[in-house]
Amino acid sequence: MAPLTQSHGTEFTRILSLGAARGDTSVSNDEIAGPIDSSDEWIRQRTGVIERKRSSADEGVIDLAQRAAQEAITAAGIESTDIGAVIVATISNSVQTPSLAALLAHRIGATPAAAYDISAACAGYTYGIAQADALIRSGAARYVLVVGAEKLSDIVEPTDRSISFLLGDGAGAAIVGPSDMVGIGPTQWGSDGSKWDAVGMNKTLQEAFADRDGGFPTLRQDGQAVFRWAVWEMAKVAKKALDESGVSASELAAFVPHQANMRIIDEFAKQLKLPESVLIARDIETTGNTSAASIPLAMHRLLQEHPEASGGLALQIGFGAGLVFGAQVVTLP
Repeated sequence: MAPLTQSHGTEFTRILSLGAARGDTSVSNDEIAGPIDSSDEWIRQRTGVIERKRSSADEGVIDLAQRAAQEAITAAGIESTDIGAVIVATISNSVQTPSLAALLAHRIGATPAAAYDISAACAGYTYGIAQADALIRSGAARYVLVVGAEKLSDIVEPTDRSISFLLGDGAGAAIVGPSDMVGIGPTQWGSDGSKWDAVGMNKTLQEAFADRDGGFPTLRQDGQAVFRWAVWEMAKVAKKALDESGVSASELAAFVPHQANMRIIDEFAKQLKLPESVLIARDIETTGNTSAASIPLAMHRLLQEHPEASGGLALQIGFGAGLVFGAQVVTLP
């Protein structure tokens, strides 16, 4: 019997381009504050959010994903048919199945590319980048589209004081492809299911079906538990990602953390001892927390505001429901 053959791809990969789409309406803190008996000042102090982008009723998560993907494809200078895999990180697809990725592949003309969703909440995009890197280096695809897309306004209860005031809608996309040098460092990822209840839905689907008047499951969190975990445990993951990549904090051009909360971002910067030369993404201020979409959206905006950072190194880290986390050093497109 003849031996099996195995595919091999390029030795190195990188993020070639980015695309972004934010919800088509701006929602101020004053609009959010009433239902949670709060104020603009309280929300700003606790989160750093001034306003968040949310989608109107006729703009779905697939529409956000498509807009971001098309920008990334155009910026990469490739054709949709060049894409070998479409990976979408999301927790807000409008159906349990089929995947958002399969519909997105059809919408952008990437069929018959492999297509699947990742359910890793706010770490989903970093998981997608890790998988795209592996797929290309293994020869399973030459170009991979990675999208973080969320319409969190569909699954939030306006009266919930634990998380509703944080959330926004948007999508960020990246084309990952071959490179002549390392453009994506080793991924540090993992999970801690012992904290499974710290952030997630307020009920199961079965409970919702049994009590049809009770409404659809919505997001909620134990804010203090998530804050402590993010600040103390995720700084260690970020440092390990730097160490494994052979990069020091002073060599970074940018730091792009999940846009969970401005206080977490500020604490990260302190613990990593980032010098003033390192640009820190703070997209949460006007976009809100968009879960899987937050890192590519924040990186896209940072490069718009600081195009001179292109080609430099960025540390990105995502963390959230699961609890799950993922971090890697990447070359900025």
